[in-house]
Amino acid sequence: MGYSSDLTDKEWEIIEPLLLSQKKKTRPPLWTKRQLLNGIFYQLKNGCNWCDLPKDLPPYSTVFWHYQNWCEDGSLERIETQLHGKVREQVKKNRSGRP
Repeated sequence: MGYSSDLTDKEWEIIEPLLLSQKKKTRPPLWTKRQLLNGIFYQLKNGCNWCDLPKDLPPYSTVFWHYQNWCEDGSLERIETQLHGKVREQVKKNRSGRP
């Protein structure tokens, strides 16, 4: 079951390279980065509490931990900048937003 906030394959192709890899060696992840982002986008779109994420998404503590780390390392800002530029290109505006 998918949600309207879930990433499409085309969206994932754009976003995947913008996420930094984890630097430290840990056990293999139980959840993919795409599943974690789907959890983040679900929460942001619906404005629910983190602990109210549906049970078919990764656990809220895991989603929130990655959200915090991706905010701190600039990954979410890179995603926003990239997507903003692509939207501006589609509507034939200057990519930077400046005249």
